[in-house]
Amino acid sequence: MTWTNRLKLTLGLVVVLAIVAVATLLSTQRQAQAVSTSATVQAQEYAVGTDYSGTVVEQFVVVGDVVASGDALFRVQSPSLVQEAGRGLVAVDTASYQVASDGTVTFTSTVDGTVADVTAEEGTFVAGGSQLATIAQDDSLSVQADFLLSPRDYERIEDGAEVDLLLPDQESVRGTVDTVAVTTKEGQAETSIRVVSPELMEGTWNGLAAPGTPIEATLHLRGDGILAGAVDEGRQFLRQIGL
Repeated sequence: MTWTNRLKLTLGLVVVLAIVAVATLLSTQRQAQAVSTSATVQAQEYAVGTDYSGTVVEQFVVVGDVVASGDALFRVQSPSLVQEAGRGLVAVDTASYQVASDGTVTFTSTVDGTVADVTAEEGTFVAGGSQLATIAQDDSLSVQADFLLSPRDYERIEDGAEVDLLLPDQESVRGTVDTVAVTTKEGQAETSIRVVSPELMEGTWNGLAAPGTPIEATLHLRGDGILAGAVDEGRQFLRQIGL
């Protein structure tokens, strides 16, 4: 073999090794990230409800109204609540309602926020245990992101793991994992993750920081070494062929 041929062979081996190294790095990088199947901005919500039946005689809010803690939401005629309050069985003045001498109950907001839903309207009858409205609390935005992961990838979710949040306008925001919930279906982990970020503030991101905004979330998984991806793929292939 001539020196020229040896040089060509050496260069060929170097090129092949470089290609394998790059492919391995790309495989490992892909294995170190998971992209959400769906993700939306959400706010912590508080239900406004009544344990006593009655008739809504006055409605003070509609969906989209901004309310402060203590603001009146509904006035309800509830003889059963008034009766029990008169007998001293329940308090007549709480953070969520006040019983008046005219036999009505005024339900109030316990948080600052925005009315997200109204399920009771003026003139309607509400049963005991009914929900009257829902308040989305101010400064409580987070992202609810769903992922479909392999059991191994689910095991690599770390507390406080970084999550890249891609907004509809292509702006990227960094968040972290707060809570994780999972159900197993057909051998895969259907994972729901709550993501928090100090940059999630109402009115930011050109108005996109609002409940319901769809985004894409990329979860960073724990890295297990440069050959982890290739090794996992090899093991998976061997399992598929019965070895």
